[in-house]
Amino acid sequence: MSNKNDAILELYTSKVMPTYAPSLVIAGGKGITVRDPDGMSYYDFTSGIGVQSVGYGNKKVVEAIQAQAAALTHCSNLFVNIPATNLAAKLVDLSGLGGKVFFCNSGAEANEAAIKLARKWGAANGGRYEIVTMRQGFHGRTLATVTATAQAWCQEGYDPLPVGFAYADFNDLASVKAAINEKTVAIMLEPVQGEGGVTPATDEFMKGVRALCDEKNLLMICDEVQSGMGRTGTWFAWQGYDVKPDLFTLAKALAGGLPMGALISNAKLADTFTKSAHASTFGGNPVAAAAALAVIDVIESEKLLANATKVGAVLKEKLQEFADQYDKLLDVRGKGLMLGLVVDGDPKELVEAFKAQGLLTLTAGQNVVRFLPPLTLSEDDLEDVMDMVSDALDCTYGE
Repeated sequence: MSNKNDAILELYTSKVMPTYAPSLVIAGGKGITVRDPDGMSYYDFTSGIGVQSVGYGNKKVVEAIQAQAAALTHCSNLFVNIPATNLAAKLVDLSGLGGKVFFCNSGAEANEAAIKLARKWGAANGGRYEIVTMRQGFHGRTLATVTATAQAWCQEGYDPLPVGFAYADFNDLASVKAAINEKTVAIMLEPVQGEGGVTPATDEFMKGVRALCDEKNLLMICDEVQSGMGRTGTWFAWQGYDVKPDLFTLAKALAGGLPMGALISNAKLADTFTKSAHASTFGGNPVAAAAALAVIDVIESEKLLANATKVGAVLKEKLQEFADQYDKLLDVRGKGLMLGLVVDGDPKELVEAFKAQGLLTLTAGQNVVRFLPPLTLSEDDLEDVMDMVSDALDCTYGE
């Protein structure tokens, strides 16, 4: 067997800090598949961890990137660039919140901006600063967002952590109420917890949090870094709950593979950040913004919101059939094309079995295999993929 993959991995591990543990090199991709340097092809049901929502090498996205790169690759925030301006207008329109946008470069930065904006608003409204976040949530890797992430595994070794966060149980409104005190300024949550185990919020919980925020004059912040941009069948997952947050964040799928994050506010908070209150050198990069506009165009023109709902339901049903067949498969949960297969034991064994069949998946939480295929996935594609899943399950759990 050719060892191009192994040779590149060896160079990688010798020169790159060991914050990841990759076992595969991706040399290219097209549509819903990727290939390694040795020519092996895989169905990518990771989408680059929820990034490649319109597939690899999408023609409209590639052309938008090429055209904008030829025109202007960077514009200081001392000036205005046209793609970022148009993208901000589009995101405000899609949200229906009537507010404004702050652009940055990643999900962690977007959540950091949300935390800062909430504190700035709280300083002018009773001197409040504490944010209630959910256990098993995930909000990023900066010191503030690691602290907001109520999971010990990503906080270990970084003491002292910033103050200003309290933790509650997801989908448990009584727990959230108990975490609120006179210092509380906001409640921050993922409508669908991704890294924590692909767990959707219940309707009762989302509506209850919104009502609690209204009652206590708190801000409701939705982290849509993984669930946003159509992943769950609506532009933003909160739109599937008939509630409106005060702030929400985007990244991952926003710019078709280029680094971009965004914080979107409602009208009440639109001018909370004043001149020099927050900044990002590369925030609103014109090439990334042009890519994001193309991503939105593809999602709209190809009706990928409806496709995520339809094909997601089929995928969920097929995974449930396997769960009914194997005792080691405990549950299937999620929304749209953001699904989790709950297993009895370590999910890494199953992820490796899928990879051996030519299907890339992810783990989530302690015992979940996560499926995040591109929103362009078709029912025809699923036939091949389900054959791979069947073979992998038979190899792993069959007698």
